Amino acid sequence: MAALADYRDTRPRMLTEHFSEYEVRKGGQGAGTVVHWKLAATSKRVRDCLMSVSAPREGTLVEDDANSSMVTTWTVTPSGDGAQVRVETTWNGAGGIGGFFERTFAPRGLQRIYDEQLDRLQAVLAAHPAEG
Repeated sequence: MAALADYRDTRPRMLTEHFSEYEVRKGGQGAGTVVHWKLAATSKRVRDCLMSVSAPREGTLVEDDANSSMVTTWTVTPSGDGAQVRVETTWNGAGGIGGFFERTFAPRGLQRIYDEQLDRLQAVLAAHPAEG
């Protein structure tokens, strides 16, 4: 959980090409952190995110976007000699036909982005086991 909560060093190394303008604005370690980034879910859909981080319970980080209804929850549970990380994002989608496409395709697109981030986290931890 320590590596995942590290918004200054570990998190930037997890970012994919979908993220830009990453900046820690307050804190940097877990709850109380405020971090900014732009997320390009597609070439036409870029979100300007200003996330406030909380840790409502052990093993959980919640990123709440001040610029939208988007909330991302990272949950870490012990598993054998390591840990399992789960990530889930919720938001109030658009209405109409645009909302239909958003509800249909956005979850799969976000899952691909998060899967790549988790692969990068695993690589960071493998290269620097003390960070885990």
